[in-house]
Amino acid sequence: MTSAVPRLQTAEAFGLDPFREHVARGMRDLFLPLEDLLISGGDPRLALDPATGLNEYGCGPRPLAGDLSFASSTASVISERAFERVACAREDMMRSAIALGLEEAFEARFEAMREELKAQLGLAHDVDAVFAPSGTDAQLLALFVAQARLGRRLTTILVGSDQTGSGAAHTARGRHFNVLTAAGCPVRKDEPVAGLGCEAIAVPLADPQGEARGAAAIDAAVLRAVARAAAGGAGVLLQVMDSSKLGWRAPGEACLADIAQRWPDRVQIVVDACQMRLGRGRLKAHLDRGHMVLITGSKYFGGPAFAGALLLPPASSRPFHRKSVKLAPGLADYTGRSDWPKSYKALRGRLESRANLGQWLRWEAALAEMTAYYAVPEAFRSRAVRELGRGIEDLIMLSPSLLAVARPAPTPLADDEEFSDATIFPFTVHGPHGPIGVEKCRALYRALNRDMSRLIVTSAADAELAAQSCLIGQPVRLDRADARPIAALRLCIGARLIIEAWSCDASAARRNLERTLDRIAAVVAKIELLLAAAGPEFAEP
Repeated sequence: MTSAVPRLQTAEAFGLDPFREHVARGMRDLFLPLEDLLISGGDPRLALDPATGLNEYGCGPRPLAGDLSFASSTASVISERAFERVACAREDMMRSAIALGLEEAFEARFEAMREELKAQLGLAHDVDAVFAPSGTDAQLLALFVAQARLGRRLTTILVGSDQTGSGAAHTARGRHFNVLTAAGCPVRKDEPVAGLGCEAIAVPLADPQGEARGAAAIDAAVLRAVARAAAGGAGVLLQVMDSSKLGWRAPGEACLADIAQRWPDRVQIVVDACQMRLGRGRLKAHLDRGHMVLITGSKYFGGPAFAGALLLPPASSRPFHRKSVKLAPGLADYTGRSDWPKSYKALRGRLESRANLGQWLRWEAALAEMTAYYAVPEAFRSRAVRELGRGIEDLIMLSPSLLAVARPAPTPLADDEEFSDATIFPFTVHGPHGPIGVEKCRALYRALNRDMSRLIVTSAADAELAAQSCLIGQPVRLDRADARPIAALRLCIGARLIIEAWSCDASAARRNLERTLDRIAAVVAKIELLLAAAGPEFAEP
């Protein structure tokens, strides 16, 4: 489907002389197609496959009508609503740049977005937001902030190391996580980022058999790791999970309170909330306790990948109001001046003024989704999450080939809001020889998002279903002792499903939720259809 949003091609449309050198240098990129801008300013994960026009997450840079998308744990295709806001934001930036100059206009817009983000999330005025090209980039910023606050060498303790982004194993040690930074700087993957290198301890959420570890066992493992690192004289950046790729949280609140009391000046807690599957009350509680928080606008809220940010409580931001804070040299390849609040004058003076247009526009899109989501009454959001979740669980249970991945017993909290119910539903896929392995699962994931009607000869209806694009959460590897690894796929509830289902008319809202469940049922049906039609391709030997 072609969007009605116009593509601006010429500078003349805004009264500019396109031949003036300063305009060509400073503003020419603003006139690129929106699709090109939306995939700019990131790392190679955003690159489009020339054959499919999709990135490695199966998403393109334009709205797509008619797709069955339940992939908010991974990435989402941009919505028409967000695409329209992006187009308007670009026009506004062009006008502001003419009046103020691009650098000043860009700075002003980032400050305004910072305040809009805090307002949408209900955050206090003294919380600071630092923008980043992705959640992975934001992890490097968190490491830098922890170094500045604690003033000593660090050890990162990575809780949920088996259920976080693949780049976290590198960023936890202050290392490059790809071969190219968002600023376009070539680097060597897994080599230290100058000024950030450190040690890391991994604390997985699953046991050696791939089953969920008990809450008490995880808490004990985290306490042991913190005590060991602190005894060695290191400061600790404790990265905790809320929530993981499978929707799990750890460690418990009592464990975090104990750590904060025992090592107040040795441990900085950062919460990996990149999935954004936590209530605003819970988010505020983390910040009130002095925890830094990693967030994105591209998971639950459904903005285009990537849009990351680091939220800083006052205790973490205090060092940056001094002139003595030094920039980790390698961090300049990952962040620019406009990413940081204007009050961080000393730090900003050491950073390049670099307009990351892609990062800016992806956050514009994410804010459009947040605005629409929080306009839906909280009571309906909670009801919709609960009813859709029950429907997904029933569909997985009724499928002969799918088996739900058992999750830890939830600990409901008063500030969880709609997230007291699950929003990620992982499952393994089973053939005649048991659960399919990682590579077969990846092949099935890709086939779901493609027209596979060529395989279907049973009926026209089945062929139509096989042609349908179905985007779900990417496979999560599940390692098991003494057995080959398998993988879990995920059906996810995201903000867009809630926004599209909401209606002031209760009957209409009910019908909308029922239609959403019908679409989820179609995804499960396509999985069964593919397994039946291409059994040898997906079955394990």
